[in-house]
Amino acid sequence: MGRFSEILKEESKKEYYIKLHKFIENEYMTKTIFPPKENIFFALENTPYEYIRVVILGQDPYHGEGEAHGMAFSVNPGIKIPPSLQNIFRELNRELNCYIPNNGYLLKWAKQGVLMLNSVLTVEKDKPASHQGIGWEIFTDRIIEEINKKATPVVFMLWGNFAKKKQELITNPKHLVLTSSHPSPFSVHYGFEGCGHFILANQFLKKNKIPPINWQIDNI
Repeated sequence: MGRFSEILKEESKKEYYIKLHKFIENEYMTKTIFPPKENIFFALENTPYEYIRVVILGQDPYHGEGEAHGMAFSVNPGIKIPPSLQNIFRELNRELNCYIPNNGYLLKWAKQGVLMLNSVLTVEKDKPASHQGIGWEIFTDRIIEEINKKATPVVFMLWGNFAKKKQELITNPKHLVLTSSHPSPFSVHYGFEGCGHFILANQFLKKNKIPPINWQIDNI
């Protein structure tokens, strides 16, 4: 994880993180928690700090069986594509003529420098937002603050009111912040649909002599 490992090491000594760690350990022992324990930091492990070009911020992991694997909006291969991700794919089709893939496994984006970070990294099965307010937000805010320090420009995609609150952490004028409504079926028509974020992100990266993202997810 490079720089992220250092941050984890620093944070793990703090009182909030010690309490958080104890709580999470107990949750995994006594309940069904997602993602699998070994995948809690999957996003940070697969998009090294040095390579981050885009950050997509989610709220908390999917809470259904087999869906979450540690990256915001992404689901494991073979799992039905959730509605929010279907709307993301529709927007990509509209903007860049990407075909709608048969899966929602977004590792291809991660490997190109797209960090898909949930603000809360764990959840109890069938209980959305069950792990909010226990300390994960402090840790992930610390991650965002560190990315904000990057000398190379980064695109931040903040979808929905929860994500938009993180705007205050992004103070570096080198970065581009894109905001809209959340791609969920309840709010997609209030700004996300037709937002142009994927085109704008690639235009910004090219302008800064950074390779653009290939947003097409391949069929499996």
